Amino acid sequence: MSGAIPPKLPSDAPTCYRHPDRQTYVRCTRCERAICGDCMRSAAVGHQCVDCVQAGAASVRDPRTRFGGRERAGAPVVTYVLIALNVLAFVAELAAVTVRYQFCLWPRAIANGEFYRLVTSAFLHLGITHLLLNMLALYFVGPPLEMWLGRLRFVGVYAVSGLGGSVLVYLLSGVDTPTLGASGALFGLFAALFVVAKRLTLDVRWVVTVIALNLAFTFVIPLLSSQQISWQAHVGGLVTGGLLTAAYVYAPRQRRDLVQALATVCAVAVCATLIWWRTAELLAQFAGSTP
Repeated sequence: MSGAIPPKLPSDAPTCYRHPDRQTYVRCTRCERAICGDCMRSAAVGHQCVDCVQAGAASVRDPRTRFGGRERAGAPVVTYVLIALNVLAFVAELAAVTVRYQFCLWPRAIANGEFYRLVTSAFLHLGITHLLLNMLALYFVGPPLEMWLGRLRFVGVYAVSGLGGSVLVYLLSGVDTPTLGASGALFGLFAALFVVAKRLTLDVRWVVTVIALNLAFTFVIPLLSSQQISWQAHVGGLVTGGLLTAAYVYAPRQRRDLVQALATVCAVAVCATLIWWRTAELLAQFAGSTP
């Protein structure tokens, strides 16, 4: 039997840049290096070498949301993590009665150096009803905001809103009035939802209704019952969250990341300045009342 004998390549034929013992006339359409059959990868036009394919994949930017956040498929992880943290904090409250008193927002203790209370108080709740109402609101409001803003910016709005609510409580409440709850952060998310929906030209009437009802609940319920609600936390979170989100969604595209980062830093700096001022004021009061 006879068979076809494959033609031999000239001895001076190019060799694969990764396999010098393999002669080939195929070249990478990107870097023009010679590549053998094992090293070539199909491209839109011709073939590319392994290195060029890897470099091209590394240079492809991740898809971004309209406001600069990274698009992610799947569950709203940050929202669920925040809910879990609040639930775990409530379990700790049930397990040890002292947790609530050690970590609530108590202005006198904060003025004496326990500044962590401005943050920890936002994860504590007075009872199961308080917890369920706040977590239900977070469950419905969190996912769309996390999707539109991206995880990092969503965390920024939630955290800074919670801090803004705590700061207004620290500024305007009595020195021995304990406060706790995630309402400041949630009101910040309400405001953020309004700002984002407005920017996306969506129907915002239902958001306005939610905010109006919650504000009415904040100011009316204490007048009709003995239940005390911290309007300072609600208003502080609402204003802080709305302003910060506006900076996020209206930032110019060319300097978007920079503007958003500076807005976050400035918001935290303003809160820190107000905390310093209030602390100095309270310490002066404490010193003046000491016989």
